[in-house]
Order: sequence, then structure tokens, then C-alpha cells
Amino acid sequence: MAVLKYEEIAESLRARIAAGEFAPGATIPSGRDLAEQWDVSRATAIKAVDVLRNDGVVVAKQGTGFVVTETPVARPAGARRAGSVRILGGMPFLRIGTPDWAEPPTRVANALGLASGVRALRRVRVLQLPDGSPNSCVEAWFPPEIGEAAPRLSDTAPIAEGTTRYVRRQTGRFPVEGVDVTTVRLASDVEAERLGVAEGSAVAVLLHTAHDQAGRPLVCEEGVTPAPLFEQVDTYAM
Repeated sequence: MAVLKYEEIAESLRARIAAGEFAPGATIPSGRDLAEQWDVSRATAIKAVDVLRNDGVVVAKQGTGFVVTETPVARPAGARRAGSVRILGGMPFLRIGTPDWAEPPTRVANALGLASGVRALRRVRVLQLPDGSPNSCVEAWFPPEIGEAAPRLSDTAPIAEGTTRYVRRQTGRFPVEGVDVTTVRLASDVEAERLGVAEGSAVAVLLHTAHDQAGRPLVCEEGVTPAPLFEQVDTYAM
């Protein structure tokens, strides 16, 4: 499928941001400048910037234009409906530790189709409420073929274009189906420390697995939220 011009401009800006040309807080080229650089209409250039804004990569700053996001934004695990943008439901987050290779829990290994003893790439983040307190912790596990093909997943720095776009660029694989399983249990000692709750507190656990166009798992995320902060609302036709 042909790439539309505004998408090409947006991807070029993502790459420049990811390469460090535009650091957090830096102003990206204006719609007028982009229109001149790419020989397109200003409307097309503005549409490209809107793509980045919707994905939480840039934000509008009065009197300045659009600047690269100072605080990375991510969504909680799960609820990745088709057509939703990355910033929808997004929260500021902190990366915990350094991404590492480890043997995932059995439930994650089963979701990824990994045999016992096979290691996966793990990235951990804690999503924050407006006052800076923890809302949920998420462990994202990538199967070996994804982790090896997308080396930036092993970096602690945020991936400006989002992991989904980065993985697609590196592998040609993208999510077409998500499976979310919600359960309840008691928090582990590690989870209690990350979430700032008492050991053994009740938590809701959402296990989200994304499958690609061939039905192969791309990532499995386990999101853990303290019971008082968890709410799930579904709206549907009757």
C-alpha cells in the first residue's frame, strides 16, 4: 500500500526525533517550513504534525509551535482498539531498570508460545497519576525474534515513534488482533514496591497479547493495578 505524503513527512520527523536531532522540549519545524521543505500544501504539512500530536510525540506550546514531548506518555496494558491513537488514555510513565532478557512467567510464556527455559526481552514501566503516584506497573515481554530484530527495545530511552511503529519498521510485522484477559490476585513483593502498596494487596491484572497479521504473538504485556484504582467500563449495543 502506498504511503501518503503526510505519513511520509510524519515518519521523517519521527526518525529525526528518535535520532536526537530534536531533543525533548525542542521545537519541530512549523507547518509552513515543512510545506516548503516537502513542496506540499500547508494542510498536508499540518496533517503530518497532527499525526505526531495524536501519538503523544509532540505537544502544542503557545507562542512557540509544537515541541517534542518532555515527559514520555504510554497507555496502560490492553484496550488497544483498532484506530485508537497512542495518546488515548495515555499517562506519564517511568522506565524501571534496564530492559533485560529473562525467562517470562508461565502465563506470559504460554501467551507468547515460548517453550520452558526460553528467554524474552522485558521492558518495565510504571504509569503515573497526575500527582506522580503510581497508577499501574506494566511488564512488556517481546519474543526473541522481535527483541533481536529491534535493538532499540533494549535501550532505556523512550522510543519516540512508539514501539508498535518501530517494530513494524524493523520487522514488517504489526498487530491485527489483541487478546485481553483480566484476573485478580494478590500483589507480589516486587509489584507492591513498584506500586507503593502493602505487600499482599489486592490487584487487578490485565494480560494483553498482540498478534500480527499471520497470527504470531508480537508482545505480551502484564499490567498490574491496585484494586482501588482499577475500573473497567464497556459500552455496547443491546
